[in-house]
Amino acid sequence: MSRPTHIEDYLVTVRTGQWFGWSDSKNKVYANLIVHDGGSKPSEADCTNGLKTLQDAWDLENDSYKSKRRKEYPSMADQLDDIYNNGVDAWKATIKAVKDKYPKE
Repeated sequence: MSRPTHIEDYLVTVRTGQWFGWSDSKNKVYANLIVHDGGSKPSEADCTNGLKTLQDAWDLENDSYKSKRRKEYPSMADQLDDIYNNGVDAWKATIKAVKDKYPKE
């Protein structure tokens, strides 16, 4: 999944099914949002805030020091092998190098 960029990314999380559409499919802005299922239309602020929440969650998961560390840490099997063959201190040095490269923000 890529980073959410449009209120439509939020709208699909509000209710299931094809509950919304656009009066102008080439201009997907809040003013052109229509509701098909008889439910209430979320406010523009709900859409903007919902999109921001999705973006923040995506950023935390995919562009934070945590995700960068997770991608660079050796697999658990390799870490256990490192501990067995080289000892805990060598393993700690490997992990510390990644932590130093991507410090907490």
